[in-house]
Amino acid sequence: MKKETEVIRVAAYCRVSTDKLDQANSLESQQRYFNEYIARNPLWELYEIYVDEGITGTNTFKREDFNRMIKDGKDGKFDLIITKEVSRFARNLLDSIAYTRELREYGIRLIFLNDNIDTDQPDHEFRLAMMASLAQEESRKTSERVKWGQRRRMEQGVVFGRDMLGYDVRDGKLIINEEGAEIVRLIYHKYLDEGKGCHVIANELREAGIKTSRFMKEWSYTVILRVLKNEKYCGDLVQQKTYTQSYLSHKKKANKGELDYVIIRDHHEPIIPRERFEAAQRELQRRHDMHYTKNGFANRYALSGKIICAECGATFVHSQKKCPNGTKYENWTCITKNRQGKPRTLENGETVGCDTINLRDTDIKLILKHIISDVMGNREELLDAVLGTVDEVLRVCADKNNVEYFENEIGKVEAKKEKLLDMCLSGDIETSEYKKACERLNAEHAELLGKLSKEKANRDMIADKTQIIAAITEYINALSVGEEWDDIFYRNIIDKIYVHKDRTIDVHLKLIPEKWQAKILKGKAEIEVFEQNQKILQQGGTSVPMSVNVAFSSGSGIANRCDR
Repeated sequence: MKKETEVIRVAAYCRVSTDKLDQANSLESQQRYFNEYIARNPLWELYEIYVDEGITGTNTFKREDFNRMIKDGKDGKFDLIITKEVSRFARNLLDSIAYTRELREYGIRLIFLNDNIDTDQPDHEFRLAMMASLAQEESRKTSERVKWGQRRRMEQGVVFGRDMLGYDVRDGKLIINEEGAEIVRLIYHKYLDEGKGCHVIANELREAGIKTSRFMKEWSYTVILRVLKNEKYCGDLVQQKTYTQSYLSHKKKANKGELDYVIIRDHHEPIIPRERFEAAQRELQRRHDMHYTKNGFANRYALSGKIICAECGATFVHSQKKCPNGTKYENWTCITKNRQGKPRTLENGETVGCDTINLRDTDIKLILKHIISDVMGNREELLDAVLGTVDEVLRVCADKNNVEYFENEIGKVEAKKEKLLDMCLSGDIETSEYKKACERLNAEHAELLGKLSKEKANRDMIADKTQIIAAITEYINALSVGEEWDDIFYRNIIDKIYVHKDRTIDVHLKLIPEKWQAKILKGKAEIEVFEQNQKILQQGGTSVPMSVNVAFSSGSGIANRCDR
């Protein structure tokens, strides 16, 4: 305990929160007050005024000067802390008492001026608990009022959030930023029209030097996926995706049904037409079902999800390896083998692992190019078969087009939703009944929109049959017959590739019934073409299998893989 004649080193603490910036509580006013107050006491000496500006008082994690003050007090740099009131020190009851007790253990006295609390008084903790409880309750009420107000403004269409790629937020409205909008359209074009995956699109945008939004990090799989999934790009607004779980911690949590979303359809000008946005959602789901559900890998490469292990049924996954000489090569490995290694029996009797072969990316591409070259050698027959199928499809589509029907059905559903809303607002039905009916109608509406989009696409497709036939003919005739590797072409034409542990691979192409079989040897790959029905050949059929020997040069041949 200090003697009365000793100078007491005094620290002052003041804080201004984000929601109270009036003059009476301004930092300048508080600091001036503390300077004058301490100067009036001849035995007091100002050590420092600690200041936190625009920081909440319900927790201390982000209050840098507060935490620095506590540390300085423990280090013995001052003897007394003064602050205006408990709510300035902390609005959290536990923090107020815990820090007060902790500082007293180090001989630090606290005075709360407006609340007339001095920790040298015997009843200080009781009075502190009462004032801190009142401050905490006030914070809770303030939090509830703010949440209620924000919810009402969201329902009125006010946008909460910051600028994003393609949109600027101005006065609660989304305004198209044309420079960013062009990038958004490019992403959808690459995904839907060129069939590229999120990883590939991200790499291409990085390589092209295209800048992200100022709130984004560099282009990545996640960034592209968010652009493709963001409903704002088709004109809809969905808010309350996150919420503050506790007014004390202020931590945000993803809304997974704890609160109702605020959804406003056709809220602002879209960058992507709704039909195109919905097509992207269907394609995302299709790729998810094809690749993620079973193996957890995305459609990043042309052959992703297409190479299947004939031994265990798992998909092959792509990887890159580095040779001792510093060169790199790309490899395809059975996911079972990759995760579990070679076959072995566990103690419980279960057999795990796989011993199928690995495929070098350059080898499988070389084989596929030779197969396509062979297929395109009979181009006229292929062209006739494809055009015959296209002509039949166009005829059926022309006979059955229901655009008008689905537009009428959508109008009926929207009318029902408006009627429901009127009934809810007038009190004829309960809010819970309204929500259930809306969920059902929204599902019906989404289903009808999907069907309408397909019908419109079919109608547009058959608008000029002659032009379609000419375009397909030009495309097939212009194919490079395997001389150049094109991801989009091979992704579309390759159906499945089955890999056997005896180094045999079976290649199946879309729309073409034959099966190609390649035997991968150390120095060459032999490719033999079989009819899909092998029994015809075995029973003396007229079709004769054609074999093509593909020799690999010593510089790129399978025998020279660097892992041998």
